[in-house]
Amino acid sequence: MKVVLFCGGYGMRMRSGAADDVPKPMAMVGPRPLIWHVMRYYAHFGHTEFILCLGYGAHHIKDFFLNYEETTSNDFVLRGGRTELLSTDIADWTITFAQTGIESPIGERLRRVRHHLDGDEMFLANYADVLTDAPLPEMIDRFARRDAGASMMVVPPQSSFHCVELGEDGLVGGITAVSELPLWENGGYFVLRQEVFDHIPENGDLVADGCAQLAKRGRLVAHQHRGFWKPTDTVKERAALDDAYARGDRPWAVWEHDIASPAQPGVRA
Repeated sequence: MKVVLFCGGYGMRMRSGAADDVPKPMAMVGPRPLIWHVMRYYAHFGHTEFILCLGYGAHHIKDFFLNYEETTSNDFVLRGGRTELLSTDIADWTITFAQTGIESPIGERLRRVRHHLDGDEMFLANYADVLTDAPLPEMIDRFARRDAGASMMVVPPQSSFHCVELGEDGLVGGITAVSELPLWENGGYFVLRQEVFDHIPENGDLVADGCAQLAKRGRLVAHQHRGFWKPTDTVKERAALDDAYARGDRPWAVWEHDIASPAQPGVRA
């Protein structure tokens, strides 16, 4: 299945200064940027056709792949001055680089790359800045068996804040951690059918418009994931992932684990 990655936003909370024009998906985690980790996750499960929805700082993403160094993350032999790779990362990847506008909302970015999907009934989509160990084959298989227009991975609230229950007299009736509330939030991993385009207007949003309309029609399903899931909305969150990578604590790197990648029944990889 093709994978659409939204990687054209400003990422203001990740920027270290006015001169920093690196888009958030290019923030480093270990020796590779976030977008590489996300793409490697999909490739592990056999999904190697990527459509990058570019915008702000697009040249950084283009330059990274045009000048890709396989030796950075693969073993190799240097023989007679020539490099012999023992493994590769992206040799079998197909990457479409599509400029989708600087100010475009996520839904509009998706609309602008629709022709690159070749009318595929199902495809995958992602924000390109969230890492997870979610079982992608299970997520796809469940959706493939459902009569729905979209599937959204949802995760428990990540906030460390507490909600306060107040009475009319101002007395506190209870305090509950947000993470303990019966709530779920958007995890940023989507499995979509072409039907989603029917509900995204020009300059619309994928979630607020497309998914919300599908939900009203009973056409949106959720895949609940309680495992590893980490966003990188801030410098602090990116640094925490980078530190974890250095310690060898990287559950999102499913390609480093002995995890089988079963073929998806009825789904073209």
